[in-house]
Amino acid sequence: MPRFVATRPDTGLLSLPWDVPLEDWPEDQLVALPRGISRHVVRFVRVNGSVYAIKEVLEHLAMHEYRLLRDLERLDTPSVEPVGVITDRLDRNGEPIDSILVTRHLQFSLPYRALFSSTLRPDTVNRLIDALVALIVRLHLNGFFWGDCSLSNTLFRRDAGAFAAYLVDAETGELHQDISDGQRAHDLYTAEINLFGELLDLQEGGLLDPDIDPQETVQSIQDRYEALWAELTAPEEFATDEIHRLDSRIRRLNELGFDVAEIDIITDWDGSQVRIQPKVVDAGHHSRRLLRLTGLDVEENQARRLLNDLDSFAASTDQQNEDEEIVAHQWLTEVFEPVVRSVPRDLNRKLEPAEVFHEVLEHRWFLSEEAGHEVDTLEAARSYVEDVLRAKPDEKLALPTPAE
Repeated sequence: MPRFVATRPDTGLLSLPWDVPLEDWPEDQLVALPRGISRHVVRFVRVNGSVYAIKEVLEHLAMHEYRLLRDLERLDTPSVEPVGVITDRLDRNGEPIDSILVTRHLQFSLPYRALFSSTLRPDTVNRLIDALVALIVRLHLNGFFWGDCSLSNTLFRRDAGAFAAYLVDAETGELHQDISDGQRAHDLYTAEINLFGELLDLQEGGLLDPDIDPQETVQSIQDRYEALWAELTAPEEFATDEIHRLDSRIRRLNELGFDVAEIDIITDWDGSQVRIQPKVVDAGHHSRRLLRLTGLDVEENQARRLLNDLDSFAASTDQQNEDEEIVAHQWLTEVFEPVVRSVPRDLNRKLEPAEVFHEVLEHRWFLSEEAGHEVDTLEAARSYVEDVLRAKPDEKLALPTPAE
């Protein structure tokens, strides 16, 4: 009998054919989902209405990755959710089989090759790279050395016109109190090497826009990373009569989606110069504020877009001085929820509700420009559903009904 190590056990997992090598599992046990490139056998299964990714790997690697993913989860780092490890597997002849790492499938997420199923524009590729760089920075801020940064080891979710990146493979990772400059440099070098190979592979398959130069794209990773890292961590000096620059720095960090938990402020001996150093930065500024006000748990850019619409709603209804939570509840019930409800049930698998709302706002802007006047949000939602959403592919896994 295999041994199960799990924090969130699902008894349905016990009935799966663990005595069969994963590569030989029958099709009726599996869920057809797009998979990234992996050195190990990876499959998806559906158990009790939930979908899991299962990876066959050596026991010590499975346990190492499982513990790391649990640590990353506690640090609120974008990564897949660990479920458990299955060890002590024997085939029907009594021969040992490699262990299994089980993670929960991240809904509405796609591996990068699925995004390249049709040729992507250069600006879309740039947004993917930005998302990957932002993920690397967040991992490094938490003391995590990845060791194998790549698009293949990342999942992407749409985030208000951009992408949010999630770590999906922590097999080579290490968690430290602080990450060294050498470790950061190694991760960036690995990212450049891996990404160059991935882009060349896409180019060979005719899936890369001719205007995208793989080498030029790869060379931009370092600059993008250093710019974000410096904004989040670099010290800054200014005169005491320029103290407003402290507020400006905090605002810039907030715009990037990070909260400042502590600022180290040092003045020189005569008090004429001030030196500031952000001590702790934590991502999710906008998403936490939206969650506090409305209960909506969404990606960071989606939260920023929804909060902007909330602020516009407060201004248009002359409620800027009202209690923020009261206005937020009114916006939720009078604006956001009616738009979400306007999507027919058979289209609910296309996009997440927050992404639908973002796209409706974009659609409303185009309609208003075309009409020469402000178009009602619900009118824009109806137009968006019929003219845009119906043509989009499903990005959420369709689970069967009990009758199926």
